[in-house]
Amino acid sequence: MSEGSKRGGPLGFILVSTSELQSTIEALWEVRDTLGPQSAEAMAAVSEAIDLLDRGQVRVAEVNRDGFVVVNQWLKLAVLLLFKLTEMRTIEVGPFEYADKIPLKTDYMERGVRVVPGASARWGSYQAPGVVMMPSYVNIGAYVGENSMVDTWATVGSCAQIGANVHLSGGVGIGGVLEPPQAEPVIIEDDCLIGSRCIVAEGARVRRGSVLGAGAILTGSIPVIDAGTGRELSRGEVPANVVAVSATRTREFDGGSFGLPCVLVIKRIDAGQRHDKAALNEILRGHGAI
Repeated sequence: MSEGSKRGGPLGFILVSTSELQSTIEALWEVRDTLGPQSAEAMAAVSEAIDLLDRGQVRVAEVNRDGFVVVNQWLKLAVLLLFKLTEMRTIEVGPFEYADKIPLKTDYMERGVRVVPGASARWGSYQAPGVVMMPSYVNIGAYVGENSMVDTWATVGSCAQIGANVHLSGGVGIGGVLEPPQAEPVIIEDDCLIGSRCIVAEGARVRRGSVLGAGAILTGSIPVIDAGTGRELSRGEVPANVVAVSATRTREFDGGSFGLPCVLVIKRIDAGQRHDKAALNEILRGHGAI
């Protein structure tokens, strides 16, 4: 495999040019119906791609210089091929037993990652140094950046991209996506706080430094509205350095008036506020969000 230049992206990750491996994975995808667990050469190529994901040397998605999400589709194809090429087996971890195709990650101490009993992550996911995993789950293809916390019962779905210094609070559900391969995964950028029991799915994105209040649902089709103007800012994307909360907006239907979910941007915040829990609580209380 030839390795080309490396460069950093806005989320702080490294991209490695792996054109030869990419071509191999794409060719295998075209003949996937002929492959199975005995396809040793195919498995070797797929394992190489998954190892790159596992070490954080490549990522399923990147944010380009213009701020747009670019999906590295071939890595999703590698994950899908992995499921086809592997067989179910028993996995034993201490007194616990699992039945799955994908092994769990190990060697957390060597990588500087804290993992509390009850937490698990699949091979092909990446946790950077300083990550803390409370009893939680990180799926294959996902990336969790430096010094981020995946709190109790939070889940990070397949291929989701979590930046550095992020707090995924208790019970947060970060959605995953494998198919279709070109679909954008969830992106949580650096320095974000995702409140307890939030659901962020279907390619939604929270930009750098923002707070999403507890219980909010953000998907690719959920409107994000500016509370000061009533203007719809986007669908499924919370802008940078804001506090946003769960809300509803009234819509008229033949059967009556109904409140449909939205996310409401209630305040712009500066860099000093976003890690000050007391200040954030005051903002949320002032807007009736808690």
